[in-house]
Amino acid sequence: MAISKRKTIIGLVIIAVIVIFIVIMVNKNGNHRTIVQTEVASKQKIIETVTATGKIEPRTQVKISADVAAKITHLGVKEGDWVEKGDLLVRLDQERFSAALEQSEANLRSAIANAHLAKENLLKTEKDFERIKTLVDQNLESRATYDQAYSSVQIEKARYQSAQEVVEQARASVKQAKDNLSKTTIYAPMAGTISTLNKEVGEIALGSQFQEDVIMIVSNLSIMEALVNVDENDIVKVSLRDSATVEIDALPDKTFNGVVREIASSANISGMGTTEQKTEFEVKLTIIDPVAELRPGMTASADIVVETRDSTLCVPLQCVTVRTPEQLKDNTHNSGDGSVTDSTSQKVYTPDKDGFVPLIFIVVDGVAKAMQVETGIQSDTHIEILSGISEGDEIVTGKYRAISQTLNNDTPVLVKNIENNN
Repeated sequence: MAISKRKTIIGLVIIAVIVIFIVIMVNKNGNHRTIVQTEVASKQKIIETVTATGKIEPRTQVKISADVAAKITHLGVKEGDWVEKGDLLVRLDQERFSAALEQSEANLRSAIANAHLAKENLLKTEKDFERIKTLVDQNLESRATYDQAYSSVQIEKARYQSAQEVVEQARASVKQAKDNLSKTTIYAPMAGTISTLNKEVGEIALGSQFQEDVIMIVSNLSIMEALVNVDENDIVKVSLRDSATVEIDALPDKTFNGVVREIASSANISGMGTTEQKTEFEVKLTIIDPVAELRPGMTASADIVVETRDSTLCVPLQCVTVRTPEQLKDNTHNSGDGSVTDSTSQKVYTPDKDGFVPLIFIVVDGVAKAMQVETGIQSDTHIEILSGISEGDEIVTGKYRAISQTLNNDTPVLVKNIENNN
């Protein structure tokens, strides 16, 4: 009985050793494979977009400010009102400006009177001079008397000219006073909606000569725009008349179509000199199909379509990875110019300026092949492949760890796609 039990134990040990040996040999023979998912490379439509954020503004809007400082005595509108061109919007306190006009007009009358008196004096002096000149010609008056009369004429001419200049200055003062008085009433420069009202009756309008002091904004809300900021790395892709889709935070269930109308030539730089520094360019997108719910100042985000390929070879973004030449050396040898060549297939890998080789892995006879590729435009999910693989190739799409780290050229793989569980 003991002998039989011993034989059984020995048999089990032998079987276990055989199993372990088989497993080791299987692994040695390369039958341990990396599990991957794949799909067939195909041509399809791909759209590259540039994302930007900003706000909604009317294409045409006028900021209404006072040109003179005074208290607001009348507001003819309230926010949201529609106004026609020429409608009265604001009236300022006119008392000070009316008094200034009256004073200027009085000064003008006085200056005119003084000028008239200077003219009469000039005429009298000229007559006296002519009489003395006649007497001198007859040797009835001395030369000194003649010179004195001549000087008097020149003095009166100067006085009259000065009086005329004072009249012109007084007229200019009257004109300025009338202009200031007229600026106390402000009329609508265009038809539109009062989109913003910043002042109330009784408040002081500071005037806009030294600083901006906006009383209200008149806007044409029939044509709205999205003013969005595009990163400096993307602005070179954007062109006039590019189409866009615009989403408004306040209207989450609606998407608007837009078109690029204007691209800023100069940048807006924020966070200058800090790690948060951003360089952006303002792009104006005309909203093609505005609705009444759009309001100036609403937050907007836009996807600007910069490139479209109707039928091109493209793959999911996660398929493209990179390896360094050193990582490809297991199955390759150096070519002396920075490139490396696969020792089996003689395939040449040339690193880019940063020292990386962009790759896509394809599956051939159960083995992953590293194919260097040249990429084109990309969407949110796919990237265009210009060269390196062909339509119909079985490309590795997952798992991410396998693509980014595990796989190398000629790595044995086992395809297990989720859709068919093979």
